[in-house]
Amino acid sequence: MSLLHDPAHVEPLSALSRFRADLHTCLPRRADTLFELCDAILCADGPVTSPAELTLTPEHRRGHGAMYDALTHGRIHTDRLRRTLASLPLPRAADGRIVLAVDVSPWLRPDAPTSPDRLFCHLHGRARNTHRLIPGWPYSVVAALESGRTSWTVVLDAIRLGPADDAIAVTAAQLREVVDRLIAAGHHRPGDPDIWIVADSGYDVCRLAFVLADLPVQVIGRLRSDRVLARPAPPYRPGPCAGRPRRHGNPFTLADPATWGAPDRATRTDTARYGTAEAMAWERLHPRLAHRGPWLDHDGELPIVEGTLVRLVVERLPGDAAPKPVWLWSSATGIDAEEVDLIWRAFLRRFDLEHTFRLFKQTLGWTAPRVRSPEAADRWTWLVIAAHAQLRLARPVAEDLRRPWERAARPGRLSPARVRRGFRHLRPRVTCPAGAPKPSRPGPGRPPGMKNHGPAPRHEVGKTVKRAATLAEHKNQTG
Repeated sequence: MSLLHDPAHVEPLSALSRFRADLHTCLPRRADTLFELCDAILCADGPVTSPAELTLTPEHRRGHGAMYDALTHGRIHTDRLRRTLASLPLPRAADGRIVLAVDVSPWLRPDAPTSPDRLFCHLHGRARNTHRLIPGWPYSVVAALESGRTSWTVVLDAIRLGPADDAIAVTAAQLREVVDRLIAAGHHRPGDPDIWIVADSGYDVCRLAFVLADLPVQVIGRLRSDRVLARPAPPYRPGPCAGRPRRHGNPFTLADPATWGAPDRATRTDTARYGTAEAMAWERLHPRLAHRGPWLDHDGELPIVEGTLVRLVVERLPGDAAPKPVWLWSSATGIDAEEVDLIWRAFLRRFDLEHTFRLFKQTLGWTAPRVRSPEAADRWTWLVIAAHAQLRLARPVAEDLRRPWERAARPGRLSPARVRRGFRHLRPRVTCPAGAPKPSRPGPGRPPGMKNHGPAPRHEVGKTVKRAATLAEHKNQTG
């Protein structure tokens, strides 16, 4: 029985066809070329190494000149595409809630002095396992996570961070828009569990929790082991020498066990991958904020953002016999032991987004093009995201075209790269709205013997807006 006549495959193929039709409507300019370029990403033999090579695939019926013209002068209606992605089915955690992960992945462009809006991207693991700063375009990506061990995620949004952007402010606005779109799509209704937002140690989770406090979300992030938090302030006792009420209690130093005290919750779980996992939780801990950094322009008294601190210790890690403890902070308070386990499990699922970044770069060729303008990079990024969304929709009906030396995958456990191998066989069974190319002649180009008198300008790398370090500097800048 073919896929076309199998009743179990009718609905997945219909959903894939609907998404492809919606994707074509999100391309108001150079639509057919961009759509076929996305199909070429999905149907190419092996990893994508160059956009020009994609024009040689049968799915791309136009030349390389049309492809470069589409990337340079085409247009993608990103707001409509974001709403289309938000309307797709989303995975849920074990308790039925939505878990979102946010992270930044760079598109490195160290040898592109004519490309504007480049920033210094922090990398680890290159050049003998050292930290380096390499020019590139950083992208903030938000994706929905599944509950079990998998390399699948649902990428919902991607924003390129510019030289004048505040990363925390841009991320907070991005997360707010993603949550609003999920609510508008009906994925979250009143009474449902809060949406969890999981971030790594590079984010100010306290700031995100404060900015997103009006949304049904809970922010979970990792803290550095040298942080110092504060306990709730003791009750105020009025008297002639009492002074003003205290805003902070005794310090909680993550590196000093003498300041911890007894935990409010403690769990012990046996896992197959990490051995025994022990978690201890302390409630109502908050950082002591100051009028600097992102809180420099805060009006009035600084808030107290309380949350739950979780210390996770596992018996082993793959390749590491003595793993270090992990400190997590959640914006929720009054949680039970079961939710403590769900918090650290959701944080471990955050690393599934790293598999998506690896797929984007090594298989789908996200960072392969050497485009000059950041706008062209944004268009190529959204084509890669649209291709990844089609792989997920094709996941239930894809065949396991494994290599002779590969193991057979269990039903429903194909990786994105193995689903991509069979997409060329699925493409004739779904909607292909791109029209046939029309015959044309190449442009005249520059006349022979005439030199280029307009060389491309050079651009500096780094931030163009410097944040004030003190409150006095901020007042001088603003007024």
